[in-house]
Amino acid sequence: MKLGDVFPDFEAETSDGKIKFWEWSKDSWSIIFSHPADYTPVCTTELARVAKLAGDFAKRNIKVIALSIDSVDSHVGWIKDIKKYSGMQDSDKFPYPIIADEDRSLATQFGMLDPNEISGKTGLPLTARAVFVIDPSHKLRLSLLYPATTGRSFDEILRAVDSLLLTEEFKVATPADWKVGDKCMVQPSVPDSALPEMFPKGVEKVEVPSGKGYIRMTPQPNVD
Repeated sequence: MKLGDVFPDFEAETSDGKIKFWEWSKDSWSIIFSHPADYTPVCTTELARVAKLAGDFAKRNIKVIALSIDSVDSHVGWIKDIKKYSGMQDSDKFPYPIIADEDRSLATQFGMLDPNEISGKTGLPLTARAVFVIDPSHKLRLSLLYPATTGRSFDEILRAVDSLLLTEEFKVATPADWKVGDKCMVQPSVPDSALPEMFPKGVEKVEVPSGKGYIRMTPQPNVD
């Protein structure tokens, strides 16, 4: 999958029942994040973290869905451990579904397998820790791929999503280590003549030895 490609529609059994991906995501942004296996330590911490961040994703109009290579029954049992680790009550509804990919067909189709991590049960590669961010038109907008042994930073994923949502709406880019509220950079395609109208908060050119004036900073447009 390349950035900008249309993410394929698929049907899958999940901990919340059968879904068709495009129908499930509808007019929302969506994130698919994959995991090597159920009842594994790093995966449990990751799914617990996403459960805690469910409200943060929801307020950004983002639906999240996990994928693991075990069965729905296994997922349902594992969710009890995830709830416990995250501080949820057992009676609380788990905030997102987990896809059952027992035959690894989806992990194979989407390039999620980690050839360096082999299952002791099956002798097959485990699923890597992939993150796919997909926009409402079903296009892949961001892709991250971690090995099975390295847990992800979901604070970074939220930060990256905030950048995607911002740059979708305004002709800006976000610099290294940007966070919500920090200054943004005017995209190079915007001519200087358009700056006053497009960026009424003002634009500051950063002086560099080349004198080209291509680094143009502006306050984040959608933050007061």
